[in-house]
Amino acid sequence: MKKDVLISIKSVHTSEDDHDVIELFTTGQYHKRGGSYYISYEESEATGFEGSTTTLKVEPEKMVTLQRTGSASSQLIVELGVRHQCHYDVGYGDLLVGVQGSRIKSTLTEGGGMLEVRYSLDINSMYSSENEMYIHIKESAPKQ
Repeated sequence: MKKDVLISIKSVHTSEDDHDVIELFTTGQYHKRGGSYYISYEESEATGFEGSTTTLKVEPEKMVTLQRTGSASSQLIVELGVRHQCHYDVGYGDLLVGVQGSRIKSTLTEGGGMLEVRYSLDINSMYSSENEMYIHIKESAPKQ
């Protein structure tokens, strides 16, 4: 059963000449199916992907797939020790990026929890950046 949740996302992006930290607080849906957890939320104007829905499929300690649908369409697959070629819409065009996972740590349970993902990106096989995502899921208070 899908639950309404509060989602906190902290994203850290580090390249040779740049270090960005972005924090996002939003509401969304959360559920478990077939051993995997699913986190889904609507993007906003603040993220640059307004009109899109982002869904994270978390296979604990193994793989995280980010799927964005709607006005922007993207897929990133982060798997430990495996490099995936992924399609990513950056808002003004598509890129084919290589994604290499270095850490997936999950304490997700049916009631929520934390997810930590670290990965590197390359574009046209040239190193681009190191990235970290920290996601906290908390059940929303019941509506009165």
